[in-house]
Amino acid sequence: MKTPEKPNLMPDGQPIPEPVCTLDEMDIGLEALETTSAKEYTYAQMVLRRFLRHKLALTGFFIIGILITLTLLANVISSYDPSIAVIQDRFIPPFSPGHFLGTDDVGRDVWTRILYGGRISLMIGFITAITGGIIGALLGSASGYFGGWFDSLMMRVCEVFFSIPTLPILITLSKYFGGSPWNIILIMVVFGWAGTTRMVRGLVLQIKQYEYIEAAKAIGCSNSRIILRHVFPNTIAIVLVSMTLSIGGAILTESSLSFLGLGVQPDIPTWGNMLSNAMNFMWNAPHLVIWPGFFIFLTILSFNFLGDGLRDALDPKLKL
Repeated sequence: MKTPEKPNLMPDGQPIPEPVCTLDEMDIGLEALETTSAKEYTYAQMVLRRFLRHKLALTGFFIIGILITLTLLANVISSYDPSIAVIQDRFIPPFSPGHFLGTDDVGRDVWTRILYGGRISLMIGFITAITGGIIGALLGSASGYFGGWFDSLMMRVCEVFFSIPTLPILITLSKYFGGSPWNIILIMVVFGWAGTTRMVRGLVLQIKQYEYIEAAKAIGCSNSRIILRHVFPNTIAIVLVSMTLSIGGAILTESSLSFLGLGVQPDIPTWGNMLSNAMNFMWNAPHLVIWPGFFIFLTILSFNFLGDGLRDALDPKLKL
């Protein structure tokens, strides 16, 4: 006897709804979902995607690029000499024909001096930050990797540098050695490596516990090779962020020294000594103070935005 078919009803008497998709279709959808979620990006791609999403960092990057381009092409953009005085053109106001930002107390074109002064200020900032960052990274890598007496010695030296009031020492040394750009760079590098050393040292203390460092030791790699090939490259992210933020600090320090008359000498235009020269004419010609101050502010703010963006983009713990 044939068993009657059961009706397609649910316990409450309602008909069982038709499936939205078959089991095969569900398997295909799950496979596609797994493939999409498992899509991997390289570290460089992830950094680029994060950086491009950081609007303030992009703004700072473009502003810095424009400033660097303008300063490098200063002799093409402006036909004036930044050091030649034209007495009959004294105190021409901004936006006058032939003088975009006006002239100073001896008739020199302010826009031209801003461009040439930015070249010196940015050069000091970049060289100081890059040199100090490399020195600090190498010393921090060696200190964290070797430990022992060398680590203790480096940390005590860093503490000594941290305890020294930097600005008075910079003023004293600048007065003694002179205010050439290279002397300013040397002085700031000598007092600017300790912070990076301490940060890198803390990171290396974690890195040297990883298995690939133990594997490199097991196959007979020398300590110098391990530091340069395996430890130091993994500190580049934090060093790069530190360098970026240090550029703004170096420009501000140079501007402070020049403003006090102890930095780069007035015959070489920088934003700091332009401010110093303009203080006597602050009320009669405020544009002489406004424009150098504005470019210092804009440059430091842009580097801070860029540093914040790089810090977020280079952090491997953040989601894409």
